[in-house]
Amino acid sequence: MNLLRSFATVGGATMASRLLGFVRDTLLAAAVGTGPVADAFVVAFRLPNLFRRLFAEGAFNSAFIPLFGRAVEEEGDEKARQIAGEIGSGLISSLLVITALAQIFMPAVVWALAPGFVDDPEKFDLTVLMSRIAFPYLIFMSALAFLGGILNTYERFAAAALAPVMLNIVMSVVLAVVLFVGVPASVNLGIILTVGVSVAGLLQLVVVLIDLRRAGISVPILRPRMTPAVKKLLVLGVPGVIAGGVTQINVAVGQVIASMQDGANALLYYADRLYQLPLGVIGIAIGVVLLPSLTRQLRSGQTDHYQRSLNNALEFSLALTLPASVALAVVPHEIVGVLFQRGAFDQAATNGTSAALAAYAFGLPAFVLNKVFSPGYFAREDTRTPMIFATIGMVVNVAVSLALFSSLQHVGIALATTIAGWVNTGLLIFTLWHRGHFQPDLRILRKVFFLLVCSLLMGVALHFAAGWLAPLFADGALPVRLGGLALLVGTGLVIYAVLVQATGGSDLIAHAKALRRRKI
Repeated sequence: MNLLRSFATVGGATMASRLLGFVRDTLLAAAVGTGPVADAFVVAFRLPNLFRRLFAEGAFNSAFIPLFGRAVEEEGDEKARQIAGEIGSGLISSLLVITALAQIFMPAVVWALAPGFVDDPEKFDLTVLMSRIAFPYLIFMSALAFLGGILNTYERFAAAALAPVMLNIVMSVVLAVVLFVGVPASVNLGIILTVGVSVAGLLQLVVVLIDLRRAGISVPILRPRMTPAVKKLLVLGVPGVIAGGVTQINVAVGQVIASMQDGANALLYYADRLYQLPLGVIGIAIGVVLLPSLTRQLRSGQTDHYQRSLNNALEFSLALTLPASVALAVVPHEIVGVLFQRGAFDQAATNGTSAALAAYAFGLPAFVLNKVFSPGYFAREDTRTPMIFATIGMVVNVAVSLALFSSLQHVGIALATTIAGWVNTGLLIFTLWHRGHFQPDLRILRKVFFLLVCSLLMGVALHFAAGWLAPLFADGALPVRLGGLALLVGTGLVIYAVLVQATGGSDLIAHAKALRRRKI
């Protein structure tokens, strides 16, 4: 398999989704700004996403993909699909129970995740209602993650990666209607938005079901039973609830503390959406492609291919992540101002979001490297070690958030998330290296050094370029501001590409050629 080509497939699909996501978030910022409806929507939308990423994408996929991949390699397709049917029936039945309980106890759930809303009964009640409407999104997305894991094992990555596009299309259409057509005063905007979330979730699932049918892959529908495969999944998956979802757990902790500051959840949401673009495009692509690849290589005894895949993933991820991290830290105000500042999103919101974005930017490499090195454990069916490290990261996150919130408010939460991310990732890398499961060669270490140097030099150039382009950013016309941002981004890309190619930090020409080849 051409690993770089697979990264590009998933990364390209994720890029399309994230760009449409910016359209959605730009419309959202203009419609609700950082007011109470925005705060309520952020909590309501994050709630099913938190459960999805913890139980479906995090714990479930980190346990299911190695288990299913092992069955494919050792027992054949028919037995593997039987196991998938057993596990899928257990997953769906569990999700139905969780959703029913969440609907009943939603006030308590919202109180636990956003205790600061209790002081505003109207906002608290709206959040509870919106959360109930949005929560079924969990079922659709978890089923999508399950089916996507099957497709990924068979090296079919595009459909599951493109499915999130449906969410952004549906939400953008809803917000465009609200902004340009309007809604009756008696209709609550928050309810419209959360209904759109659930509808979009159903459409995303349909996209993956269509691709599954095209591939001729069928998963039997079985009665939920505690089979050996389900028991094995639970043994692997329970630690993965923490290990696979450390980022989401840290976000949830930040959300609880941020609810004590009016508008903080919305500010962190907009900043999170911006740094999630490179994290999503790079981190998700690596996580989706690398785990099934490492699993197959270990099961077939190809340890040299395993080491090469891990080293190549390290180089590829840092070649894209380091410049993105530096850029977000150096020119956050220009980025936020151009993309979001209009309508209800004022200068104060731009300042608050920019500060949080800069704090998040320093943690971006850590979160992407987490996606690189976690599969090194999961491919060996070791979810316990990452669980321990993730727990340590969570403790650090809570302690630092509480320590910094009084002085830095929402920016302190972003910094805490960054520090916790580096602690967790540092432990993952050191332990994998200490066990001999990660052996970086001198070539990779040299490349990483030059990638860092080139990124920092690009950051200096961006700082001065932003000053020269300041009149464009101060212009009231959106096309002029967008042009200024495009020119700033283009300048950074060109400078970085030239520096990287000249120093040998990464061979961009060779990578481009590899993308056009079917095999490596």
